[in-house]
Amino acid sequence: MSFDYLVLGASGQDGLNIWDSLATLFFFILLMALLKKVAWGPLMGIMTQREELIASEIAAAENSRGESERLLEEQRDLLKEARTVALAIVENAKKQGDASREEIITIARSEAIRLKESAIREIDTEKERAIAAVREEVVSLSVLAASKVLEKEISEEDNRALIEATIAKAGEVN
Repeated sequence: MSFDYLVLGASGQDGLNIWDSLATLFFFILLMALLKKVAWGPLMGIMTQREELIASEIAAAENSRGESERLLEEQRDLLKEARTVALAIVENAKKQGDASREEIITIARSEAIRLKESAIREIDTEKERAIAAVREEVVSLSVLAASKVLEKEISEEDNRALIEATIAKAGEVN
């Protein structure tokens, strides 16, 4: 087929046929109207739905991001509060430890003082007993020595009273 056949048309006439052009234009417009009604409307509906879906997903993502930021900030605040509470607990435990240490030291010192005073009293008691025992021994020895010296026996009670008086005078001199 040549170009001449298309220009001349099927009837073999020269030039353009207006009626053919109008018919082509009419069918083109009819085809466009049908396409608009049958294909373009549903296609645009699908595109609108898709646009709404994307918009709602973007809004949901923004809401999720905002919620995530809020939760993150809340977690940070809780962490900060937990740190503060932990520091307060440590500080309180430290103070209680110091107080317990001071109390233990005070109790230990008072116990040491009590033990020292008890030991001093016990020493004094034992010293008194030793002195009394020594006096008794001195009295007995003195009575024995005096009875041998005098070769005369005086009553033991008289001797004892005499020796105790002598020892008492000797103790006053010291």
